Amino acid sequence: MKALAIAALMGLTLLGTACTGPTSLKNDIGATPAYSSRERYTMIGRNWDYDGKQLMDDIDHVLMLRPASRGTIWNVREDY
Repeated sequence: MKALAIAALMGLTLLGTACTGPTSLKNDIGATPAYSSRERYTMIGRNWDYDGKQLMDDIDHVLMLRPASRGTIWNVREDY
């Protein structure tokens, strides 16, 4: 039983230290391997802002708050 507990503790220690990288040494909570936490939260905020603007556009469309002569107010560019 004692050997099983030691083996489990060693396994958890190995898994816990194997998944840490250089960003975890700086206490960068929320970081991924590709982005720092600041970059990640900036991307999330930008996407939430864009989704909120689309929601307001949909509400304006449903309530017919815009003139019928306007097509779309979104200027979407495609980057190829």
